[in-house]
Amino acid sequence: MSGKPGYHGRILEVDLSSGKSRTVAIPFEDLDKFVGGQGLGMKLLWDRLKKPGVDALSPENPLMFVPGPFSGLPVPSSSRTCVVTKSPITAPLKSEHRHASTVTYSNMGGFFGPEIRFAGYDGLVVTGRARELSYIVIDDDKVSIRDARKFKGMRTDAFDKAFLEELGDRKYKTVYIGPAGENLVPYSSIIHTAGRAAGRGGSGCVMGSKNLKAIAVKGSGQPGVADHERFLSALEKARRALYGTTYAKSWAEQGTARAIVGNSNAGTESVRNYREGTFTEADKIGGDAARRDVWVRDFACYCCPLACKKSGVTKGKYGGVVHDGPEYETGVMLGSNLMISDMPGLLRAIYNIDDLGLDQISTGNVIGFLMEAYEKGMIDRKFLDGIDLKWGSVDATLAMIEKIAAKDGVGALAAQGVANLSRRIGQGSDKFAIHVKGLELAAHNIQGNQPRALSYVTASRGACHMSGDDIAMQNRRAMLDSTGMCFFPTFEPALEEPMLELLSAITGHEYDKAEFEKAGERIFNLEKMFNYREGFRRGDDKLPDRFFEDAFTIGAKKGAVLDRKKFEDMLTTYYRDRGWDSETTKPSETKLQELGLENI
Repeated sequence: MSGKPGYHGRILEVDLSSGKSRTVAIPFEDLDKFVGGQGLGMKLLWDRLKKPGVDALSPENPLMFVPGPFSGLPVPSSSRTCVVTKSPITAPLKSEHRHASTVTYSNMGGFFGPEIRFAGYDGLVVTGRARELSYIVIDDDKVSIRDARKFKGMRTDAFDKAFLEELGDRKYKTVYIGPAGENLVPYSSIIHTAGRAAGRGGSGCVMGSKNLKAIAVKGSGQPGVADHERFLSALEKARRALYGTTYAKSWAEQGTARAIVGNSNAGTESVRNYREGTFTEADKIGGDAARRDVWVRDFACYCCPLACKKSGVTKGKYGGVVHDGPEYETGVMLGSNLMISDMPGLLRAIYNIDDLGLDQISTGNVIGFLMEAYEKGMIDRKFLDGIDLKWGSVDATLAMIEKIAAKDGVGALAAQGVANLSRRIGQGSDKFAIHVKGLELAAHNIQGNQPRALSYVTASRGACHMSGDDIAMQNRRAMLDSTGMCFFPTFEPALEEPMLELLSAITGHEYDKAEFEKAGERIFNLEKMFNYREGFRRGDDKLPDRFFEDAFTIGAKKGAVLDRKKFEDMLTTYYRDRGWDSETTKPSETKLQELGLENI
């Protein structure tokens, strides 16, 4: 132990170029200021990339797996690991740096983060590039880099089984990439067990650029706490806030799929490439339908009472085992957004995307864009390699998924994301190329939801539905993703007090609500400074024209469209309230000093 309560005080750094590993001490000040997870990962990234413009796919760009202080302790829903790196998919409108891009962070559940802490580390940093496809094995202090060439091109489901056989010990927790990551698709993901992914921002592409197929971790220790008696008392309060409650039971019943019908009815769903907010056949792919026709088992991440993950079986042409889904994002982006209401077909698309190691959100967005361009005659079947990419076509969707992962034919263009696709197609297609800073929007439509529009344009990693719809929410969520706790249980108000008490008891640093949110504000501002240094300015906080010009024609929000002037006024107010310059968006010196970032 480091002498810092709640932490090991060290990270494991593996350099794939040299084949060497070492442990590096974390300054106590960084643990107090940036906590863990997203925050500590951001500080590590800032310290390692001292100059802007580093190519995200260069050996220099670190790929970091950072749990939080809750990880590895029996705190409810403390399963999360934040994967932090520089994004290979985002870009500013103008920059003097050719490879300018945003920070990216992708938060995944499961068991990997807690196992990193069991092994004696507060994070894992991977740098360099292996000469051949390789994998890393970590067993407490024993670290090795091994040949993975025999696994080249293997899809994630088959690899998961083969890898555990290779390791000969099911106690290892593993993460890995599929063919999409090996092929450097910019929006490829990192997969961890069935249906869990670090999906957003292209972390799988960065992992692929390092010739790294997988990482396996096994540990035999556990982090300590500053005040054990206080920890146990707060732990009991946290458990009582969640276990057996109506709220927890609702998550176990339908997970996030319960929102598929609800958001469609509310007119806030992404439908037909964000043209509408209501999908008239949402009931065919929603939580009730999945519970009735598909799911046979609920399963949970580390120490979680919500059990929002699902598995089951479908039959027929697209039948097979369902590892997970539909969730809200996957069900909407591959369902409502593409006008697909065939449940087995939808689940086959979700499965294939995970199996190939792609981001579900970006993939669904890209295919929706191409469907609209095809419908409008901007592209033809020749452009699409003969695929009849019509709305609602499962077969065409499955074909496009394969081509994207392989970068085959039209897939090589589609793999570059909607921003680059629209530049290639032209003809005004940028109006319905739905992205911010190059990262595709998620499954929440915004013609009738202006606060969510603010979230998309001001989030640090490009279009992000998880960042928060206002300043207070953004600060809070940045901090939540730094603790290791899942976002979902925090909707339960009774959890707030014991969560703050747990964090204080574990770390020895006293957190009330104000201190918690100030730490989140510090993290968010450091991310902003990283992006600003890369060349991002107010002009990059821009939404596609669709949201200002194409009003909904059906549903509860029929006629809804964003007002451009009101939106710009809202942005100006946001920057002012953040303490940022309203023209450049640079955080003021006063704000940086207030947050203890004066040396940034």
